[in-house]
Amino acid sequence: MTSLTTLDWTVVAVYFLLLLGIVIAVVRKQTDTTQYFLAGRNVGFFAIGASIFASNIGSEHIVGLAGQGASTGLAMAHYELHAWVVVLLAWVFVPFYYNSGVFTMPEFLEKRFGPRPRWILSLVSLAAYVLTKVSVTVYAGAIVFSTLLPDTFGTPENAFWIGAIATVVLTGLYTVAGGLKAVLYTDSAQAVVLLFGSLAITWIGLDRLGGWGELQTFASTSVADYALWRPLSDPDFPWLGILIASPIVGIWYWCTDQYIVQRTLAAKDLRTARRGALFGALLKVWPVMFFLVPGLIGAALQSKGLLPIPVSAEGTLVGDQVFPTMVANLLPEGLRGLVVAGLMAALMSSLSSLFNSTATLFTVDVYEKLRPEATERHYVNVGRAATFVVVLLGLAWIPVMPMISQGGLYQYLQSVQGYLAPPITAVFLLGVFNDRINNRGAVWGLSLGFILGMAKLLVQAFFGEGKIENPAFLAAIGDFNFLYYSGVLFLISVLVIIFMSRTAPAPDREKIRGLTISSIDRAAVRASWTRTDVILTAVVLGLVAGLYLYFSFWI
Repeated sequence: MTSLTTLDWTVVAVYFLLLLGIVIAVVRKQTDTTQYFLAGRNVGFFAIGASIFASNIGSEHIVGLAGQGASTGLAMAHYELHAWVVVLLAWVFVPFYYNSGVFTMPEFLEKRFGPRPRWILSLVSLAAYVLTKVSVTVYAGAIVFSTLLPDTFGTPENAFWIGAIATVVLTGLYTVAGGLKAVLYTDSAQAVVLLFGSLAITWIGLDRLGGWGELQTFASTSVADYALWRPLSDPDFPWLGILIASPIVGIWYWCTDQYIVQRTLAAKDLRTARRGALFGALLKVWPVMFFLVPGLIGAALQSKGLLPIPVSAEGTLVGDQVFPTMVANLLPEGLRGLVVAGLMAALMSSLSSLFNSTATLFTVDVYEKLRPEATERHYVNVGRAATFVVVLLGLAWIPVMPMISQGGLYQYLQSVQGYLAPPITAVFLLGVFNDRINNRGAVWGLSLGFILGMAKLLVQAFFGEGKIENPAFLAAIGDFNFLYYSGVLFLISVLVIIFMSRTAPAPDREKIRGLTISSIDRAAVRASWTRTDVILTAVVLGLVAGLYLYFSFWI
Protein backbone atom coordinates (compact mmCIF):
# COMPACT_ATOMS: atom_id res chain seq x y z
CA MET A 1 0.00 0.00 0.00
CA THR A 2 1.35 3.43 -1.00
CA SER A 3 2.10 5.91 1.78
CA LEU A 4 1.46 9.63 1.57
CA THR A 5 4.42 11.50 0.10
CA THR A 6 5.77 14.98 0.83
CA LEU A 7 3.72 16.38 -2.06
CA ASP A 8 0.58 14.73 -0.70
CA TRP A 9 1.13 16.25 2.73
CA THR A 10 1.80 19.63 1.13
CA VAL A 11 -1.54 19.51 -0.67
CA VAL A 12 -3.30 18.59 2.57
CA ALA A 13 -1.57 21.42 4.44
CA VAL A 14 -2.41 24.03 1.77
CA TYR A 15 -6.05 22.94 1.79
CA PHE A 16 -6.37 23.34 5.53
CA LEU A 17 -4.60 26.69 5.48
CA LEU A 18 -7.23 27.88 2.99
CA LEU A 19 -9.92 26.49 5.26
CA LEU A 20 -8.43 28.38 8.20
CA GLY A 21 -8.42 31.57 6.16
CA ILE A 22 -12.14 31.19 5.46
CA VAL A 23 -12.89 30.71 9.15
CA ILE A 24 -10.84 33.75 10.18
CA ALA A 25 -12.56 35.86 7.53
CA VAL A 26 -16.05 35.10 8.84
CA VAL A 27 -15.42 34.74 12.57
CA ARG A 28 -15.69 38.44 13.36
CA LYS A 29 -18.83 40.11 14.73
CA GLN A 30 -20.41 36.87 16.00
CA THR A 31 -22.05 38.61 18.95
CA ASP A 32 -25.73 37.66 18.73
CA THR A 33 -27.72 34.49 18.23
CA THR A 34 -28.93 35.35 14.73
CA GLN A 35 -25.33 35.87 13.56
CA TYR A 36 -23.94 32.82 15.36
CA PHE A 37 -26.69 30.28 14.73
CA LEU A 38 -28.17 31.49 11.41
CA ALA A 39 -25.28 33.51 9.92
CA GLY A 40 -27.30 36.73 10.20
CA ARG A 41 -29.99 35.34 7.86
CA ASN A 42 -28.08 36.81 4.93
CA VAL A 43 -26.63 33.81 3.07
CA GLY A 44 -26.85 33.23 -0.69
CA PHE A 45 -28.31 30.19 -2.44
CA PHE A 46 -24.95 28.72 -3.55
CA ALA A 47 -23.58 28.54 0.01
CA ILE A 48 -26.87 27.08 1.28
CA GLY A 49 -27.05 24.38 -1.39
CA ALA A 50 -23.37 23.47 -1.11
CA SER A 51 -23.65 23.27 2.67
CA ILE A 52 -26.74 21.04 2.46
CA PHE A 53 -24.83 18.68 0.18
CA ALA A 54 -21.53 18.74 2.08
CA SER A 55 -23.26 18.30 5.43
CA ASN A 56 -25.02 15.20 4.14
CA ILE A 57 -22.03 13.70 2.34
CA GLY A 58 -19.69 13.12 5.24
CA SER A 59 -16.99 10.55 5.75
CA GLU A 60 -19.60 7.97 6.74
CA HIS A 61 -21.08 8.39 3.26
CA ILE A 62 -17.82 8.18 1.37
CA VAL A 63 -16.51 5.28 3.44
CA GLY A 64 -19.87 3.62 4.14
CA LEU A 65 -21.39 4.02 0.68
CA ALA A 66 -18.32 2.63 -1.06
CA GLY A 67 -18.44 -0.27 1.38
CA GLN A 68 -22.12 -0.88 0.61
CA GLY A 69 -21.41 -0.67 -3.11
CA ALA A 70 -18.76 -3.37 -2.78
CA SER A 71 -20.87 -5.68 -0.61
CA THR A 72 -24.51 -5.01 -1.61
CA GLY A 73 -24.24 -3.24 -4.96
CA LEU A 74 -26.94 -0.65 -5.57
CA ALA A 75 -29.32 -1.75 -2.80
CA MET A 76 -28.70 1.46 -0.86
CA ALA A 77 -28.92 3.70 -3.95
CA HIS A 78 -32.56 4.46 -3.11
CA TYR A 79 -31.43 6.46 -0.09
CA GLU A 80 -28.95 8.35 -2.27
CA LEU A 81 -31.56 9.23 -4.90
CA HIS A 82 -33.39 11.41 -2.38
CA ALA A 83 -32.88 14.56 -4.44
CA TRP A 84 -36.64 14.45 -5.02
CA VAL A 85 -37.17 14.74 -1.25
CA VAL A 86 -34.93 17.84 -1.16
CA VAL A 87 -37.23 19.28 -3.84
CA LEU A 88 -40.10 18.56 -1.42
CA LEU A 89 -38.21 20.55 1.24
CA ALA A 90 -37.84 23.47 -1.17
CA TRP A 91 -41.43 23.69 -2.32
CA VAL A 92 -43.50 22.37 0.61
CA PHE A 93 -41.66 22.86 3.89
CA VAL A 94 -39.33 25.84 3.42
CA PRO A 95 -42.18 28.41 3.13
CA PHE A 96 -43.56 27.36 6.52
CA TYR A 97 -40.18 27.31 8.24
CA TYR A 98 -38.84 30.54 6.80
CA ASN A 99 -41.98 32.64 7.21
CA SER A 100 -42.44 31.48 10.80
CA GLY A 101 -39.05 33.02 11.70
CA VAL A 102 -37.92 30.03 13.77
CA PHE A 103 -34.33 29.06 14.62
CA THR A 104 -35.01 25.33 15.06
CA MET A 105 -37.41 22.58 14.08
CA PRO A 106 -38.52 22.01 17.69
CA GLU A 107 -39.35 25.72 17.83
CA PHE A 108 -41.59 25.25 14.78
CA LEU A 109 -43.35 22.40 16.57
CA GLU A 110 -43.97 24.70 19.53
CA LYS A 111 -45.55 27.32 17.28
CA ARG A 112 -47.76 24.66 15.72
CA PHE A 113 -48.59 22.49 18.74
CA GLY A 114 -47.29 23.96 22.00
CA PRO A 115 -44.25 23.53 24.28
CA ARG A 116 -44.33 19.81 25.10
CA PRO A 117 -43.69 18.51 21.54
CA ARG A 118 -40.79 20.96 21.34
CA TRP A 119 -39.18 19.56 24.47
CA ILE A 120 -39.63 15.96 23.30
CA LEU A 121 -38.12 16.58 19.86
CA SER A 122 -35.24 18.67 21.28
CA LEU A 123 -34.11 16.08 23.79
CA VAL A 124 -34.47 13.12 21.43
CA SER A 125 -32.63 14.99 18.66
CA LEU A 126 -29.74 15.84 20.98
CA ALA A 127 -29.40 12.22 22.08
CA ALA A 128 -29.68 10.95 18.51
CA TYR A 129 -26.98 13.35 17.29
CA VAL A 130 -24.48 12.14 19.87
CA LEU A 131 -25.26 8.43 19.54
CA THR A 132 -25.55 8.22 15.76
CA LYS A 133 -24.22 11.15 13.73
CA VAL A 134 -21.18 12.05 15.84
CA SER A 135 -20.14 8.49 16.57
CA VAL A 136 -20.67 7.12 13.06
CA THR A 137 -18.95 10.07 11.38
CA VAL A 138 -15.95 10.01 13.70
CA TYR A 139 -15.58 6.25 13.42
CA ALA A 140 -15.65 6.45 9.61
CA GLY A 141 -12.99 9.15 9.66
CA ALA A 142 -10.83 7.11 11.99
CA ILE A 143 -11.03 4.16 9.58
CA VAL A 144 -9.67 6.43 6.84
CA PHE A 145 -6.70 7.41 9.01
CA SER A 146 -5.91 3.84 10.04
CA THR A 147 -6.01 2.71 6.38
CA LEU A 148 -4.12 5.59 4.77
CA LEU A 149 -1.60 6.18 7.55
CA PRO A 150 -1.09 2.71 9.06
CA ASP A 151 2.55 3.26 10.07
CA THR A 152 2.70 7.02 10.52
CA PHE A 153 1.88 6.83 14.22
CA GLY A 154 3.39 3.43 14.94
CA THR A 155 0.39 1.15 14.36
CA PRO A 156 -2.96 1.34 12.53
CA GLU A 157 -4.70 1.45 15.92
CA ASN A 158 -2.68 4.51 16.95
CA ALA A 159 -3.53 6.15 13.62
CA PHE A 160 -7.21 5.38 14.25
CA TRP A 161 -7.28 7.14 17.62
CA ILE A 162 -5.00 10.06 16.73
CA GLY A 163 -6.93 10.76 13.53
CA ALA A 164 -10.29 10.60 15.28
CA ILE A 165 -9.33 12.80 18.21
CA ALA A 166 -7.41 15.38 16.18
CA THR A 167 -10.16 15.84 13.61
CA VAL A 168 -12.97 16.08 16.14
CA VAL A 169 -11.08 18.62 18.24
CA LEU A 170 -10.07 20.78 15.27
CA THR A 171 -13.59 20.73 13.85
CA GLY A 172 -15.04 21.59 17.22
CA LEU A 173 -12.67 24.54 17.58
CA TYR A 174 -13.53 26.19 14.28
CA THR A 175 -17.26 25.55 14.75
CA VAL A 176 -17.16 27.01 18.26
CA ALA A 177 -15.34 30.07 16.93
CA GLY A 178 -17.24 30.75 13.75
CA GLY A 179 -20.82 29.60 14.21
CA LEU A 180 -23.02 28.74 11.23
CA LYS A 181 -21.36 31.22 8.87
CA ALA A 182 -18.02 29.40 9.25
CA VAL A 183 -19.83 26.11 8.67
CA LEU A 184 -21.63 27.38 5.55
CA TYR A 185 -18.62 28.87 3.79
CA THR A 186 -16.19 26.08 4.61
CA ASP A 187 -18.84 23.62 3.42
CA SER A 188 -18.97 25.41 0.07
CA ALA A 189 -15.25 24.80 -0.43
CA GLN A 190 -15.49 21.23 0.83
CA ALA A 191 -18.35 20.36 -1.55
CA VAL A 192 -16.06 21.14 -4.51
CA VAL A 193 -13.24 19.01 -3.08
CA LEU A 194 -15.60 16.12 -2.33
CA LEU A 195 -17.04 16.03 -5.84
CA PHE A 196 -13.68 16.42 -7.59
CA GLY A 197 -11.94 13.80 -5.46
CA SER A 198 -14.70 11.23 -5.86
CA LEU A 199 -14.95 11.87 -9.60
CA ALA A 200 -11.20 11.27 -9.87
CA ILE A 201 -11.33 7.94 -8.02
CA THR A 202 -14.31 6.83 -10.15
CA TRP A 203 -12.60 7.78 -13.43
CA ILE A 204 -9.25 6.22 -12.58
CA GLY A 205 -10.85 3.10 -11.11
CA LEU A 206 -12.93 2.55 -14.25
CA ASP A 207 -9.87 3.07 -16.42
CA ARG A 208 -7.91 0.49 -14.43
CA LEU A 209 -10.85 -1.93 -14.62
CA GLY A 210 -11.26 -1.56 -18.39
CA GLY A 211 -14.33 0.65 -18.65
CA TRP A 212 -18.03 0.72 -17.76
CA GLY A 213 -18.73 -2.42 -19.78
CA GLU A 214 -16.36 -4.41 -17.59
CA LEU A 215 -18.18 -3.15 -14.49
CA GLN A 216 -21.53 -4.24 -15.96
CA THR A 217 -20.07 -7.65 -16.79
CA PHE A 218 -18.82 -8.05 -13.22
CA ALA A 219 -22.16 -6.99 -11.70
CA SER A 220 -24.13 -9.26 -14.03
CA THR A 221 -22.28 -12.32 -12.69
CA SER A 222 -24.23 -11.87 -9.44
CA VAL A 223 -27.38 -9.87 -10.16
CA ALA A 224 -28.91 -10.84 -6.81
CA ASP A 225 -26.01 -9.17 -4.98
CA TYR A 226 -25.64 -5.99 -7.03
CA ALA A 227 -29.06 -5.08 -8.51
CA LEU A 228 -30.97 -1.92 -7.64
CA TRP A 229 -34.21 -3.80 -6.95
CA ARG A 230 -34.22 -6.96 -4.81
CA PRO A 231 -37.00 -9.61 -4.69
CA LEU A 232 -39.44 -9.76 -1.80
CA SER A 233 -37.59 -12.86 -0.58
CA ASP A 234 -34.41 -10.85 -0.01
CA PRO A 235 -33.83 -10.83 3.78
CA ASP A 236 -32.14 -7.42 3.88
CA PHE A 237 -33.45 -5.13 1.10
CA PRO A 238 -36.80 -6.36 -0.33
CA TRP A 239 -38.11 -3.86 -2.91
CA LEU A 240 -41.38 -3.29 -1.03
CA GLY A 241 -39.54 -2.51 2.18
CA ILE A 242 -37.33 -0.02 0.34
CA LEU A 243 -40.36 1.72 -1.20
CA ILE A 244 -41.95 2.02 2.26
CA ALA A 245 -39.01 3.02 4.44
CA SER A 246 -36.89 5.15 2.13
CA PRO A 247 -39.40 8.05 1.78
CA ILE A 248 -40.13 8.02 5.52
CA VAL A 249 -36.47 8.36 6.42
CA GLY A 250 -35.93 10.81 3.57
CA ILE A 251 -38.67 13.21 4.63
CA TRP A 252 -37.45 13.14 8.24
CA TYR A 253 -33.82 13.72 7.32
CA TRP A 254 -34.21 16.27 4.52
CA CYS A 255 -37.38 18.11 5.55
CA THR A 256 -37.53 18.08 9.37
CA ASP A 257 -34.04 17.50 10.76
CA GLN A 258 -32.28 20.53 12.24
CA TYR A 259 -29.00 19.24 10.85
CA ILE A 260 -30.13 19.92 7.27
CA VAL A 261 -32.97 22.44 7.47
CA GLN A 262 -30.93 24.98 9.47
CA ARG A 263 -29.08 25.90 6.28
CA THR A 264 -32.25 27.13 4.57
CA LEU A 265 -33.19 29.22 7.61
CA ALA A 266 -30.00 31.25 7.11
CA ALA A 267 -31.16 32.59 3.72
CA LYS A 268 -31.68 36.29 3.14
CA ASP A 269 -35.22 35.74 1.82
CA LEU A 270 -37.70 32.97 0.97
CA ARG A 271 -36.68 32.83 -2.70
CA THR A 272 -33.03 32.31 -1.76
CA ALA A 273 -34.00 29.65 0.80
CA ARG A 274 -35.95 27.69 -1.82
CA ARG A 275 -33.31 28.09 -4.50
CA GLY A 276 -30.59 27.02 -2.08
CA ALA A 277 -32.55 23.84 -1.32
CA LEU A 278 -33.04 23.22 -5.05
CA PHE A 279 -29.32 23.69 -5.69
CA GLY A 280 -28.65 21.22 -2.88
CA ALA A 281 -31.06 18.81 -4.60
CA LEU A 282 -29.11 19.15 -7.85
CA LEU A 283 -25.88 18.23 -6.06
CA LYS A 284 -27.63 15.35 -4.27
CA VAL A 285 -28.33 13.64 -7.61
CA TRP A 286 -24.71 12.52 -7.99
CA PRO A 287 -23.67 10.48 -4.91
CA VAL A 288 -24.73 7.21 -6.54
CA MET A 289 -22.19 7.74 -9.30
CA PHE A 290 -19.42 9.30 -7.21
CA PHE A 291 -19.67 7.42 -3.90
CA LEU A 292 -21.62 4.17 -4.39
CA VAL A 293 -20.34 3.08 -7.80
CA PRO A 294 -16.66 3.37 -6.71
CA GLY A 295 -17.32 0.64 -4.17
CA LEU A 296 -18.63 -1.59 -6.92
CA ILE A 297 -15.55 -0.72 -8.99
CA GLY A 298 -13.37 -1.66 -6.01
CA ALA A 299 -15.05 -5.06 -5.71
CA ALA A 300 -14.54 -5.66 -9.44
CA LEU A 301 -10.87 -4.68 -9.23
CA GLN A 302 -10.38 -6.98 -6.25
CA SER A 303 -11.97 -9.89 -8.12
CA LYS A 304 -9.38 -9.39 -10.89
CA GLY A 305 -6.51 -9.21 -8.42
CA LEU A 306 -5.90 -5.52 -9.19
CA LEU A 307 -6.71 -4.12 -5.72
CA PRO A 308 -5.71 -5.60 -2.33
CA ILE A 309 -8.91 -4.93 -0.35
CA PRO A 310 -8.83 -6.60 3.09
CA VAL A 311 -10.96 -9.73 3.43
CA SER A 312 -12.71 -10.90 6.62
CA ALA A 313 -12.29 -14.31 8.22
CA GLU A 314 -15.51 -15.37 6.45
CA GLY A 315 -13.97 -14.54 3.07
CA THR A 316 -16.04 -11.41 2.36
CA LEU A 317 -14.67 -7.96 1.56
CA VAL A 318 -14.24 -5.57 4.49
CA GLY A 319 -16.48 -2.99 2.87
CA ASP A 320 -15.51 0.02 4.96
CA GLN A 321 -11.88 -0.39 3.81
CA VAL A 322 -12.71 -0.22 0.09
CA PHE A 323 -12.57 3.52 -0.57
CA PRO A 324 -9.44 4.36 1.45
CA THR A 325 -7.72 1.34 -0.13
CA MET A 326 -8.60 2.68 -3.59
CA VAL A 327 -7.23 6.10 -2.66
CA ALA A 328 -3.96 4.64 -1.40
CA ASN A 329 -3.40 2.29 -4.36
CA LEU A 330 -4.88 3.94 -7.44
CA LEU A 331 -4.29 7.67 -7.25
CA PRO A 332 -1.07 9.41 -8.33
CA GLU A 333 1.06 11.54 -6.03
CA GLY A 334 -0.49 14.94 -5.31
CA LEU A 335 -3.98 13.90 -6.35
CA ARG A 336 -3.84 11.34 -3.55
CA GLY A 337 -3.19 14.18 -1.12
CA LEU A 338 -6.12 16.17 -2.50
CA VAL A 339 -8.51 13.24 -2.08
CA VAL A 340 -7.22 12.64 1.45
CA ALA A 341 -7.94 16.31 2.11
CA GLY A 342 -11.41 15.70 0.66
CA LEU A 343 -12.00 12.76 2.97
CA MET A 344 -10.91 14.84 5.94
CA ALA A 345 -13.10 17.67 4.64
CA ALA A 346 -16.06 15.30 4.54
CA LEU A 347 -15.52 14.33 8.14
CA MET A 348 -15.08 17.92 9.28
CA SER A 349 -18.03 19.13 7.20
CA SER A 350 -20.48 16.69 8.76
CA LEU A 351 -19.13 17.24 12.25
CA SER A 352 -19.10 21.02 11.97
CA SER A 353 -22.70 21.05 10.78
CA LEU A 354 -23.68 18.67 13.54
CA PHE A 355 -21.89 20.62 16.26
CA ASN A 356 -23.54 23.88 15.22
CA SER A 357 -27.00 22.32 14.95
CA THR A 358 -26.61 20.71 18.37
CA ALA A 359 -25.51 23.99 19.92
CA THR A 360 -28.52 25.70 18.39
CA LEU A 361 -30.93 23.05 19.64
CA PHE A 362 -29.56 23.13 23.17
CA THR A 363 -29.33 26.92 23.45
CA VAL A 364 -32.62 27.91 21.79
CA ASP A 365 -34.83 24.98 22.76
CA VAL A 366 -33.52 24.08 26.21
CA TYR A 367 -31.30 26.71 27.82
CA GLU A 368 -33.22 29.79 26.68
CA LYS A 369 -36.38 28.32 28.22
CA LEU A 370 -34.59 27.96 31.55
CA ARG A 371 -32.82 31.37 31.40
CA PRO A 372 -35.04 33.64 29.29
CA GLU A 373 -33.54 36.83 30.76
CA ALA A 374 -29.93 36.21 29.65
CA THR A 375 -28.13 38.43 27.13
CA GLU A 376 -27.47 37.59 23.47
CA ARG A 377 -23.73 37.27 24.14
CA HIS A 378 -24.45 34.87 27.00
CA TYR A 379 -26.52 32.63 24.69
CA VAL A 380 -23.71 32.57 22.12
CA ASN A 381 -21.24 31.51 24.83
CA VAL A 382 -23.63 28.81 26.02
CA GLY A 383 -23.88 27.56 22.43
CA ARG A 384 -20.10 27.34 22.25
CA ALA A 385 -19.97 25.47 25.55
CA ALA A 386 -22.65 23.06 24.31
CA THR A 387 -20.57 22.37 21.21
CA PHE A 388 -17.55 21.60 23.40
CA VAL A 389 -19.60 19.13 25.43
CA VAL A 390 -20.80 17.41 22.26
CA VAL A 391 -17.17 17.09 21.13
CA LEU A 392 -16.32 15.32 24.39
CA LEU A 393 -19.36 13.04 24.17
CA GLY A 394 -18.47 12.16 20.59
CA LEU A 395 -14.96 11.17 21.62
CA ALA A 396 -16.28 9.13 24.54
CA TRP A 397 -18.56 7.17 22.21
CA ILE A 398 -15.80 6.13 19.79
CA PRO A 399 -14.86 2.88 21.63
CA VAL A 400 -18.44 1.64 21.21
CA MET A 401 -18.44 1.99 17.42
CA PRO A 402 -16.64 -1.26 16.56
CA MET A 403 -19.39 -3.15 18.37
CA ILE A 404 -22.26 -1.51 16.49
CA SER A 405 -20.79 -1.07 13.00
CA GLN A 406 -20.85 -4.74 11.99
CA GLY A 407 -22.51 -5.18 8.60
CA GLY A 408 -21.38 -1.79 7.37
CA LEU A 409 -21.58 1.73 8.72
CA TYR A 410 -24.11 2.96 6.19
CA GLN A 411 -26.56 0.11 6.72
CA TYR A 412 -26.29 0.56 10.47
CA LEU A 413 -26.98 4.26 10.11
CA GLN A 414 -30.06 3.71 7.93
CA SER A 415 -31.51 1.10 10.29
CA VAL A 416 -31.18 3.38 13.33
CA GLN A 417 -32.66 6.29 11.39
CA GLY A 418 -35.47 3.98 10.29
CA TYR A 419 -36.49 3.70 13.94
CA LEU A 420 -36.10 7.42 14.74
CA ALA A 421 -37.77 8.89 11.66
CA PRO A 422 -41.38 7.58 11.52
CA PRO A 423 -42.98 9.50 14.42
CA ILE A 424 -41.22 12.76 13.47
CA THR A 425 -42.19 12.43 9.81
CA ALA A 426 -45.79 11.69 10.82
CA VAL A 427 -46.06 14.70 13.15
CA PHE A 428 -44.64 17.18 10.64
CA LEU A 429 -46.67 15.91 7.69
CA LEU A 430 -49.94 15.81 9.61
CA GLY A 431 -49.19 19.11 11.33
CA VAL A 432 -48.68 20.93 8.04
CA PHE A 433 -51.46 19.30 6.03
CA ASN A 434 -54.19 18.86 8.67
CA ASP A 435 -55.50 21.78 10.78
CA ARG A 436 -57.27 19.39 13.18
CA ILE A 437 -54.05 17.85 14.56
CA ASN A 438 -53.36 19.29 18.02
CA ASN A 439 -50.95 19.22 20.95
CA ARG A 440 -52.29 16.00 22.45
CA GLY A 441 -51.94 14.10 19.19
CA ALA A 442 -48.39 15.37 18.66
CA VAL A 443 -47.27 14.50 22.19
CA TRP A 444 -48.71 10.99 22.05
CA GLY A 445 -47.43 10.30 18.54
CA LEU A 446 -43.88 11.47 19.24
CA SER A 447 -43.65 9.78 22.65
CA LEU A 448 -45.09 6.39 21.68
CA GLY A 449 -43.23 6.38 18.39
CA PHE A 450 -39.87 6.99 20.05
CA ILE A 451 -40.53 4.35 22.69
CA LEU A 452 -41.44 1.72 20.09
CA GLY A 453 -38.49 2.66 17.89
CA MET A 454 -35.93 2.47 20.67
CA ALA A 455 -37.48 -0.74 21.97
CA LYS A 456 -36.93 -2.35 18.56
CA LEU A 457 -33.33 -1.13 18.50
CA LEU A 458 -32.69 -2.54 21.98
CA VAL A 459 -34.30 -5.90 21.21
CA GLN A 460 -32.44 -6.11 17.89
CA ALA A 461 -29.11 -5.60 19.65
CA PHE A 462 -29.55 -8.64 21.89
CA PHE A 463 -32.18 -10.98 20.40
CA GLY A 464 -32.41 -12.81 17.09
CA GLU A 465 -30.70 -15.47 15.03
CA GLY A 466 -27.16 -15.99 16.26
CA LYS A 467 -27.87 -13.94 19.39
CA ILE A 468 -30.29 -14.74 22.21
CA GLU A 469 -33.00 -16.87 20.56
CA ASN A 470 -35.35 -17.31 23.53
CA PRO A 471 -38.04 -16.20 24.10
CA ALA A 472 -38.99 -16.75 20.48
CA PHE A 473 -41.20 -13.66 20.15
CA LEU A 474 -38.32 -11.34 21.14
CA ALA A 475 -36.04 -13.11 18.67
CA ALA A 476 -38.70 -12.62 15.98
CA ILE A 477 -38.91 -8.91 16.78
CA GLY A 478 -35.13 -8.64 16.69
CA ASP A 479 -34.98 -10.29 13.25
CA PHE A 480 -37.95 -8.37 11.78
CA ASN A 481 -36.70 -6.43 8.76
CA PHE A 482 -35.86 -2.82 9.66
CA LEU A 483 -37.47 -1.51 6.46
CA TYR A 484 -40.84 -3.07 7.20
CA TYR A 485 -40.66 -2.05 10.85
CA SER A 486 -40.15 1.55 9.77
CA GLY A 487 -43.40 1.37 7.80
CA VAL A 488 -45.29 -0.26 10.68
CA LEU A 489 -44.02 2.37 13.11
CA PHE A 490 -45.05 5.18 10.74
CA LEU A 491 -48.57 3.76 10.42
CA ILE A 492 -48.89 3.39 14.20
CA SER A 493 -47.68 6.96 14.73
CA VAL A 494 -50.16 8.36 12.18
CA LEU A 495 -53.10 6.49 13.73
CA VAL A 496 -52.15 7.52 17.27
CA ILE A 497 -51.73 11.18 16.29
CA ILE A 498 -55.10 11.31 14.53
CA PHE A 499 -56.98 9.39 17.23
CA MET A 500 -55.55 11.33 20.19
CA SER A 501 -56.11 14.65 18.39
CA ARG A 502 -59.80 13.76 18.17
CA THR A 503 -59.97 13.39 21.95
CA ALA A 504 -59.16 17.08 22.49
CA PRO A 505 -60.48 20.35 20.98
CA ALA A 506 -59.11 21.54 17.65
CA PRO A 507 -56.35 24.19 17.76
CA ASP A 508 -57.27 27.87 17.65
CA ARG A 509 -57.08 28.77 13.94
CA GLU A 510 -55.58 32.17 14.67
CA LYS A 511 -52.70 30.64 16.62
CA ILE A 512 -51.74 28.33 13.77
CA ARG A 513 -52.24 30.84 10.94
CA GLY A 514 -49.44 30.53 8.43
CA LEU A 515 -48.34 27.16 9.85
CA THR A 516 -50.66 24.89 7.82
CA ILE A 517 -51.28 24.44 4.12
CA SER A 518 -54.77 25.96 4.33
CA SER A 519 -53.69 29.12 6.18
CA ILE A 520 -50.37 30.08 4.60
CA ASP A 521 -50.13 33.31 2.62
CA ARG A 522 -50.35 31.80 -0.87
CA ALA A 523 -49.77 35.12 -2.64
CA ALA A 524 -46.47 35.67 -0.81
CA VAL A 525 -45.34 32.13 -1.55
CA ARG A 526 -46.24 32.50 -5.23
CA ALA A 527 -44.29 35.75 -5.45
CA SER A 528 -41.18 34.01 -4.10
CA TRP A 529 -40.54 31.70 -7.07
CA THR A 530 -39.78 32.26 -10.73
CA ARG A 531 -39.37 30.24 -13.91
CA THR A 532 -35.76 29.53 -12.90
CA ASP A 533 -36.94 27.57 -9.86
CA VAL A 534 -39.39 25.56 -11.96
CA ILE A 535 -36.72 24.70 -14.55
CA LEU A 536 -34.23 23.70 -11.85
CA THR A 537 -36.90 21.49 -10.26
CA ALA A 538 -37.64 19.81 -13.61
CA VAL A 539 -33.93 19.17 -14.20
CA VAL A 540 -33.50 17.56 -10.77
CA LEU A 541 -36.57 15.33 -11.08
CA GLY A 542 -35.61 14.39 -14.64
CA LEU A 543 -32.12 13.34 -13.54
CA VAL A 544 -33.50 11.25 -10.66
CA ALA A 545 -35.99 9.54 -12.99
CA GLY A 546 -33.23 8.94 -15.53
CA LEU A 547 -30.90 7.33 -12.98
CA TYR A 548 -33.71 5.11 -11.68
CA LEU A 549 -34.63 4.04 -15.20
CA TYR A 550 -31.04 3.30 -16.22
CA PHE A 551 -29.96 1.39 -13.11
CA SER A 552 -33.19 -0.62 -12.99
CA PHE A 553 -32.08 -2.37 -16.21
CA TRP A 554 -28.31 -1.89 -16.33
CA ILE A 555 -27.48 -5.54 -15.61
